[in-house]
Amino acid sequence: MSLAKVKHIVLVLSGKGGVGKSSVTTQLALSLSLAGHSVGVLDVDLTGPSIPRMFGIEDAKVTQAPGGWLPITVHEADLSAGVGSLRVMSLGFLLPKRGDAVVWRGPKKTAMVRQFLTDVFWDETDYLLIDTPPGTSDEHISLAENLLQKARPGQLAGAVVVTTPQAVATADVRKELNFCTKTSIRVLGVVENMCGFVCPNCSECTNIFMSGGGEVMANDFGVRFLGRIPIDPQFLVLIETGKRPTYPAGTTVDGNDVSTPAGASAPEEQEVKDGSLLVHKYKDCSLAPIFGKITADVISAVQQ
Repeated sequence: MSLAKVKHIVLVLSGKGGVGKSSVTTQLALSLSLAGHSVGVLDVDLTGPSIPRMFGIEDAKVTQAPGGWLPITVHEADLSAGVGSLRVMSLGFLLPKRGDAVVWRGPKKTAMVRQFLTDVFWDETDYLLIDTPPGTSDEHISLAENLLQKARPGQLAGAVVVTTPQAVATADVRKELNFCTKTSIRVLGVVENMCGFVCPNCSECTNIFMSGGGEVMANDFGVRFLGRIPIDPQFLVLIETGKRPTYPAGTTVDGNDVSTPAGASAPEEQEVKDGSLLVHKYKDCSLAPIFGKITADVISAVQQ
């Protein structure tokens, strides 16, 4: 397999669409990179590949190597800053246009997933995150079969399961946890996404979608609860425009004061032209400290 140089494989799963799996995958990847680990992201959401857009590299082209593909480099390792390398692979890089539909039956999806696992040449990689589509469909079954059959013992570290707090979401995500049980995939923990809203105009963080449903579900299944992630419009601005996040004075998220220091925000023209790496801008996002804790827990669970 082309995964020979990958140390740990982590799946990002959910039985529900629209819960933010790609957002969680992106921030886990950035946080792991900030922790000094070399990271790969494999996007197997074949009908809705959003990872290229999340990292702002939609125009990148995949390089064909003898017998397979080379993943796209988001950034190289920076040892002086303690930042690990980050590379990604997605079907989105192979489509002529971003809006092109992928209308495939199950067998072709299964073949594509198998090809992604065997024909993408990852270099030395500490963590490979696999972003999956919602549900327990062909892609999931193909992933589980291929990884359980061909991965080295212990190489498939487990899965991070993503939900939102509402009961209608957790009811579907419980099916994903049952899927992990039936396929012998270890659950590293549950992330409760969209729990709260960080207002861009004031210092409030409001629970607009309730709170606590993900933690209750995790306790019911006896798995680790990794944490709650609020909605932060500044993260969306960072992804869509590349602008560094800024917050009004007094903004507190998860007990952390994330206010932008006075005079630290740059003029708009200068900020748009700011060429610093996404991973460095992300450090100013209110979600970075939360994902720092979640990442530490995931690493701890993997190493146990």
